[in-house]
Amino acid sequence: MALNIETFRNADLSQGWRPGNNPGGETLFKALGHPITADKAKVLIEEIRSKGPVVIFDPLQAAGNFSSFFDISAWDIAGYFVQRVEDLGTSLHGQSAQLVNEIGAVTAPTLFVMDFDVAQKHGPLLHIFPSTAHLTSFDDMRLPDTMLTNKKNYLDPMNFATNFGLMRDVSGPNGEDLHTRITTANYWGNHGAKDPELYCRLFDQDGEMLVEWHEKLPNPGVLLTIDSRVIRQKFGLGDFFGSLFMHATRIAGHDIVKYALDTYGDQGRALSCNHDANAWPADYYAGLPAPHSDEDVTLFIQNSHPSPIPAGALGLNLMGSDDVHFLDESIAPFATRTLNTKALLPDANWPQQIEVVAGRHFVRPRYEVVKSSRDKQERRRRIAHANVERTDLKPDPHLPELHATMGKGYIMPLPVPPLTEFSSAVVPTPMARQQNELPVRADLFDATGEMIDSNYLGRLRRSDSQPLLIDGWLKEKSLSLSSGFGHVEFLYDFREGGEADGWLHALGRYEQRTSGHVAETIFGAHIYNTPIIYKDEPQSYINRPPGLTTRLFLRLGHEHVDGRETDTICHLVYPASLPWHALSATELQLHDSTANIVATRSVQIPCGGSLFWRYHDLFDADLRSAAGSQAYIVIRDPTCRLFGFHGLLNGDESFCLDHMFGF
Repeated sequence: MALNIETFRNADLSQGWRPGNNPGGETLFKALGHPITADKAKVLIEEIRSKGPVVIFDPLQAAGNFSSFFDISAWDIAGYFVQRVEDLGTSLHGQSAQLVNEIGAVTAPTLFVMDFDVAQKHGPLLHIFPSTAHLTSFDDMRLPDTMLTNKKNYLDPMNFATNFGLMRDVSGPNGEDLHTRITTANYWGNHGAKDPELYCRLFDQDGEMLVEWHEKLPNPGVLLTIDSRVIRQKFGLGDFFGSLFMHATRIAGHDIVKYALDTYGDQGRALSCNHDANAWPADYYAGLPAPHSDEDVTLFIQNSHPSPIPAGALGLNLMGSDDVHFLDESIAPFATRTLNTKALLPDANWPQQIEVVAGRHFVRPRYEVVKSSRDKQERRRRIAHANVERTDLKPDPHLPELHATMGKGYIMPLPVPPLTEFSSAVVPTPMARQQNELPVRADLFDATGEMIDSNYLGRLRRSDSQPLLIDGWLKEKSLSLSSGFGHVEFLYDFREGGEADGWLHALGRYEQRTSGHVAETIFGAHIYNTPIIYKDEPQSYINRPPGLTTRLFLRLGHEHVDGRETDTICHLVYPASLPWHALSATELQLHDSTANIVATRSVQIPCGGSLFWRYHDLFDADLRSAAGSQAYIVIRDPTCRLFGFHGLLNGDESFCLDHMFGF
């Protein structure tokens, strides 16, 4: 029951680059599924139905996208016409496609053109259209021109920088309140955007709109915070839980809304951060961990479209198993549903991994893990995200020989934060449907760049889930990290053969030793710091590959409801597929709310090494005060690409950690 929509089309960057280093993201489904468009579409569909027969001209093969979102079964379709000869053989509601040169022979009161910018694109065809038919089109559902970056090309990807965030502000007994905060930055302004804005619409759990508003974006580079407590107070709302739809308008440079999502409250026992939702709904997601014996894992399903998700469309299965257990419940348009994994997979246990059958109905989902203490007197919460499981990848036969030119090739780095404070576990995660094995090894590095040990894991089967416990690894080999922290690199290793596709992912799970609070993060491999390009690697956000510089955004801690100020932690890793600069030339630029640089700290990270640091340690109280409550840090390095992880630290009570985003 997957939606018949195009959300992501695989493309080779050699055929063209566009902002965000994302050649394959589709725009039509975003344009049709936009909440404002959906409101207009429902009115238009009824108007067309009431006028009688309709002739449809579909030059884009957009009928699948349109009819997936909107019910046109009540239309009396007098003819369905296409423009490309290759589209003959398709049909719509029982009408077989005919070529558009025959469209004038059909009589109907309405002609519906399934395209935008009809006058511009199809003006020369007007003389062959039925002369008595009233012309309607997707243009009748357009967004206001004030929301467009490129008014001349409606389906320009820059017109639809949209995304969903999970928002929750609820009050519980005994001060167990939960709040969420989305933090992004006006990185579009850094690329020349004039007067950019964020359109926001908040949906409740049932998919009903609670409120909509426009957020003027601040000065270029400056952060923007959307806090559930502020929303609640500003609009007079009660408890709410659902999706925040965001659309960045009048932008430049990036067609993606990137953000950090913080969940906090519950007297400090809830503190989580995770990455943006990834704007393209996928067929499958993976990297969802099964619960430990003292945990419950809840998947948040955010319907990302104006059409309901039918019962039986969504399911869960253990990774490597074809035994899918489906959810026998429908989900309303734009609604949010919570699903305890035990409801469908009661016997699944960590370290097993769960695959999500999603059918392109929702964006990359969050999941919440609630961990209970042994006496059940305390519960701790954390939120993380699953990742897109690719359906278009096949094993790459060139990867086993890639080391001859690209050295390490694809690297999946994960931090090992200070061992005195945190325990670490890392585990490879299958992330492509045809990925039946993973020939991998794990290399452990001290912060100095010294490789401490290498652990060949073999040709892991799809069903294998093999965590590496860093404490146990070091103890078993009588090893230590002289710096007290470091990182792990997962690498392909073909010593015993095997095949791979370049989509290597891994999960890192971290526990604070004092509190037992846990955080986890998941990401995929890239090729780092080589002048040689293989396909689209080393990836670049702002230009063509290779990406050999760093610009990372770091949001900083806030004062929480109990009056305590959280510190910010950051773990920067300098991975290199081939030898690169011996030391990085990294600057940590502390900005205030007007984008002025208050202070800069220069640090050097050894090639193959890492740096763990705290905001309060590098910037004293006077500088933090001068920067103010809306301060942020930009991490810049013109010499190398760093990979970063950020988090918040609430003393010895809790912490959070996830990967950072660049722009």
